Amino acid sequence: MVWTGTWVAERLGVELIGDEELPALLGLALRRNPKRAHLLVSGVLGKHVPQHPSVVYGAGLDLGRRVRTLLGDEEAARAVVLGYAETATALGHAVADGLALAPYLHSTRRAVPGVAPAGGFEESHSHATSHLLLPEDPKLLAGDGPLILVDDEFSTGNTVLNTIRDLHERHPRERYVVVALVDMRAAADRDRLDAFAEEIGARVDLVARAAGTVRLPEGVLEKGRALVAEHEARHGAIREPETVPLASAFVRAALDWPRDLPDGGRHGFTPAHRERLEAALPSLAAGVAEALRSRPGTGRVLVLGFEELMYAPLRLGTALEEAGHDVRYSTTTRSPVLAVDDPGYAIRTRLVFPAHDDPADGPGERYAYNVAGGGFDAVVLVVDSAADTPALHAPGGLLARLGEHVPHVVLAVVPSYVPSRAPEAAPYTPGTAGTTRTVENSGADEATADDTVTEVPDATEAPERSSMLPEPLRGPAFSSYAPEEVGWLLQDLSDVELEAPTEEREEAIQSGGAHYAESLPVEYQPSERYQELFHAALEASAARIARAVGTVTETVLAERPGTPVLVSLARAGTPVGVLMRRWARARHGLDLPHYAVSIVRGRGIDANALRWLAAHHDPADVVFVDGWTGKGAITRELAEALKDFDGFDPDIAVLADPGSCVRTYGTREDFLIPSACLNSTVSGLISRTVLRSDLVGPDDFHGAKFYRELAGSDVSGAFLDAVAARFEEVAATVDTDVKELLTADRAPTWEGWAAVERISEEYGIHDVNLVKPGVGETTRVLLRRVPWKILAKRGAGADLAHVRLLAEQRGVPVEEVDGLPYSCVGLIHPEYTRGATGADGKAVVSR
Repeated sequence: MVWTGTWVAERLGVELIGDEELPALLGLALRRNPKRAHLLVSGVLGKHVPQHPSVVYGAGLDLGRRVRTLLGDEEAARAVVLGYAETATALGHAVADGLALAPYLHSTRRAVPGVAPAGGFEESHSHATSHLLLPEDPKLLAGDGPLILVDDEFSTGNTVLNTIRDLHERHPRERYVVVALVDMRAAADRDRLDAFAEEIGARVDLVARAAGTVRLPEGVLEKGRALVAEHEARHGAIREPETVPLASAFVRAALDWPRDLPDGGRHGFTPAHRERLEAALPSLAAGVAEALRSRPGTGRVLVLGFEELMYAPLRLGTALEEAGHDVRYSTTTRSPVLAVDDPGYAIRTRLVFPAHDDPADGPGERYAYNVAGGGFDAVVLVVDSAADTPALHAPGGLLARLGEHVPHVVLAVVPSYVPSRAPEAAPYTPGTAGTTRTVENSGADEATADDTVTEVPDATEAPERSSMLPEPLRGPAFSSYAPEEVGWLLQDLSDVELEAPTEEREEAIQSGGAHYAESLPVEYQPSERYQELFHAALEASAARIARAVGTVTETVLAERPGTPVLVSLARAGTPVGVLMRRWARARHGLDLPHYAVSIVRGRGIDANALRWLAAHHDPADVVFVDGWTGKGAITRELAEALKDFDGFDPDIAVLADPGSCVRTYGTREDFLIPSACLNSTVSGLISRTVLRSDLVGPDDFHGAKFYRELAGSDVSGAFLDAVAARFEEVAATVDTDVKELLTADRAPTWEGWAAVERISEEYGIHDVNLVKPGVGETTRVLLRRVPWKILAKRGAGADLAHVRLLAEQRGVPVEEVDGLPYSCVGLIHPEYTRGATGADGKAVVSR
């Protein structure tokens, strides 16, 4: 038999070196992934390659029994098994079954309304990296017994290290066991895990079915990309057998799933759950078998699972196999892989279809590999009720694609388990309840009088869940902040190319009247000298910032009854919101909720974010937070936007209010706030927010990017920690400041706006939108815009060191002036306005 890695090995020089069993366990394929060209394709996992369910399940059971022998029954009973989404959800579950004594949980990429994450981590090489942990019982991961981590392959160890690091900081334990079908780490990766275990003072064992390494020649990534591009150009990206007229049928199986039994391990699965499922399997399989018998000639059957829903389909497959059916098992996937019709290649065909489960990361393509042309007489498609949507049933959806290649299709729907404290989503139920409905495809263009046709509702009849807003994004999956520090009411656009050089970007904005929020500037990478200035400024101003943080927080707590809900304006307001939350916790033991939302000049605040807040909190408790005020444009924008929403207070709490635009502030001095010196690297690695109609729909949050690749330059935590370390030092001064403020007249005077109007006329600009007052706004001009000159208050000193350096680097003159209410003001030339934006957010052309 030809090894299914031969095609790739011959063309790229990739080699598997190790145990004799490796070629039988693994094939090779190529994928469109900028981080890793090759894909190890398991023959016993049941993901990409259809396999006997007993083989797939048996591989996991055997590993679980080996772990039980390693630990002993006493330690095994104290353990928790954690599997990785999406590939290893069933494998991890089978390991837990082999262990028999421990509960199981798998990570997920599907946010569930009402279920707060208990953690998260990154899978750096994957096409979809963010993992959430959503146990129904928060104590599931809080014990000190062994944690057993299960993945299909152990390639570098990065994912395991990220997981252990995240969970060990929360709930330290003495022992971890890593389980995989294959251990393919290089020697350096093995040493790194050993060193990490020693660093945290824990024992880390490894259990694998086979071990070896992948030898990659120099330049393999570039060669792999070129090979994929060449093959797709020659043959097309999708290889499917020619569609032929089939008498295909879609039958809905009667699946009497036990009430309140989880459909998998997304929220936890206990030994008691396992016993209930084992008892129910014969009757569940009988319901599927009955649907198969509705059509003769269904000898060779594929049970096809759905992304993370792997375990329930696998167990249905094993039960059908035990009942005497000829069964194979695999699942759909998010992973894009090149298909090549060659016996020496692991992925022979692929079906492409749109996502049908309203995924949190937005719509996109999904895939089913080695199904078309696989010689199957029937496919049993198993999905959860959250994925039984109009998109599944629509023309071009998965059911239709399967029907093009397989004569008989059975749909089995498992109820999506929703923890008791989370709102349940309404499932989509096509047709009349309680009936079996069949679609016959005679090969004709139109249905005949003898055909029975499934009625698919219009898009307007989509389930309510399709318009439900997702839960906030949290670190480390989105941002470098800890998950409890802030929840981002945004959608992740990290994979979208949005950046352009400043002049090019502003030229596009100006020439087409485009909105500034439709693109992003290239992130400024500070020089070594500039970074030194940042750290010096932080050291010099940390106590001053801490005092302002304490003052604004205590003012909010004194004037807002109940528990304030901090809502920072992303992104400048977010570090301030985190610091205010830390102050409230340190001084009063309060855990204030904190969220970040988008507000866009000329477009207003994110209305969907406000709806989410109103659904989860009393709008009267919401306190909007920003970093500083300039001339007050955002203050006015917020007040205008909130006129359409009841209950929200438009007053913004800011760290510094040099423009005298708000009544709740920490100081009205215009001093250097180091978080204004940088962009994403001091704001949790999050970009400025984006609002573009092709990316943000009417029911979506505004978007932003998470710059994971800038982690090496991230000072977000350093900034927060440096300021928080000075809280105790300034506490007495804060108490005095707040007493004075609470009795003072804090009504806004809009002094800053008047100064901007004066400067605009004095310098012949005649447009206030080209005048950017204050240290923070001037810094933004130098980092993101095309500046003309900088006005510096005479004697401003160290507060402007970074401004002077940036101006020097960009060749912008700095003019010392008297009588400024701000430390500095950034000006944009009235005859060169690329980078200038008006009140409506569009480029301003001055003449």
